[in-house]
Amino acid sequence: MTVWKYGENINTDMLFPGKYTYTCSTAEEIKPHLLEDLDPLFAKNVKEGDLIFAGRNFGCGSSREQPVLGLKAVGIAAVVAGSFARIFYRSSINQGLLLIECPEVVKAYKQGDSVWLDVERGTISIGSNTFSFPKLPKEILAIRDSGGLLPYTREKLRRKKKR
Repeated sequence: MTVWKYGENINTDMLFPGKYTYTCSTAEEIKPHLLEDLDPLFAKNVKEGDLIFAGRNFGCGSSREQPVLGLKAVGIAAVVAGSFARIFYRSSINQGLLLIECPEVVKAYKQGDSVWLDVERGTISIGSNTFSFPKLPKEILAIRDSGGLLPYTREKLRRKKKR
């Protein structure tokens, strides 16, 4: 697993350039352009299970869903940040992308540190140091496990109809 660490106020245009808004709509079209202006190596080298660490206000800017869709499609396990823009946070829940607010982790991490994320316990270990974050509500985890809000809702409706 690789940790991709960035600064504060990473906006949606940095995550997915606005110039592609009307030409890229599928995950496969979005993936090659992820973070291309911020980190040209990201889209070429990101792997499923990688983490993104960032400062405050991650995902600020426009309400476009392409950044979230792309990060989920490349397999980002979680974005850990000091804080998140509200619209980005909601869009991430809808798509099943895990977001964790834990500024202490972002500050403590140094390139090359080993990282272990335990979502169920609400902990992130960096080397020998363990940091806690508020445990995520079971509904948020269920949405993530279902692949997003739409699949989660469909499954709930299917179960309800079977009763």
